[in-house]
Amino acid sequence: MKILVAVKRVIDYNVQIRVKEDGSGVNTDNVKMSTNPPDDNAIEEAVKLKESGKAKEIIAVTIGGEKAQETLRKALAVGADRAIHVKSDNYIEPLGIAKILKKIVEKEKPDLVFLGKQAIDDDCNQTGQMLAGLLSWPQGTFVSKILHKDNAIEVTRETDEGLETIEINLPAIITCDLRLNEPRFSSLPNIMKAKKKPVEQLNAKDLGVDIANRIQQIKVEEPPKRKGGIKVSSVAELVSKLKNEAKVI
Repeated sequence: MKILVAVKRVIDYNVQIRVKEDGSGVNTDNVKMSTNPPDDNAIEEAVKLKESGKAKEIIAVTIGGEKAQETLRKALAVGADRAIHVKSDNYIEPLGIAKILKKIVEKEKPDLVFLGKQAIDDDCNQTGQMLAGLLSWPQGTFVSKILHKDNAIEVTRETDEGLETIEINLPAIITCDLRLNEPRFSSLPNIMKAKKKPVEQLNAKDLGVDIANRIQQIKVEEPPKRKGGIKVSSVAELVSKLKNEAKVI
């Protein structure tokens, strides 16, 4: 079985996000970047399947500028066999990303495609679903448990109502939840070995897909600061304020 894992380079989740003064976007100058956290879970699950003998090859793919290769090298150090870097210096919306990934899938013909359930920068949670639609493949989203069978895969999904277990035929799209596993740290020897693993480079504009953005970003601004709380002297006063001031009851 061949597994394709899509990874994304984002601002590290520990960094305090700052909006540019002109409101044109988020400041990324001299900011620590890292792999999107749910994508780490996707890589880990692919490696676990390979270690169990159920997968033979893992291919990591990312779309972005030159520095996006750092994300691929991390995936290679963790256990991916090779990588594909689709170069693009401009922001591409989830639909454009899904179209590019569709081209990669048609070329590589994987049995499984793993993605993080969503990216922590735009929080869109769309790429995996769009890719499944473009390919007409079955999908399992928000997956927190995977059980591989002969020609199918059983997944447990996180939903608003609780857990849902479904069985889907291969090939399939899987978007991974943070509860799926505990991503491993790459060792120094594996980091050094990763530098010798092949990274294929493609240009997004050469793939023959329409990646024009459909949404225009007008302005980015920080959320308003929350007002401090108040103390009430009784339950009756609390109910009165919730009813007459907050108007939530």
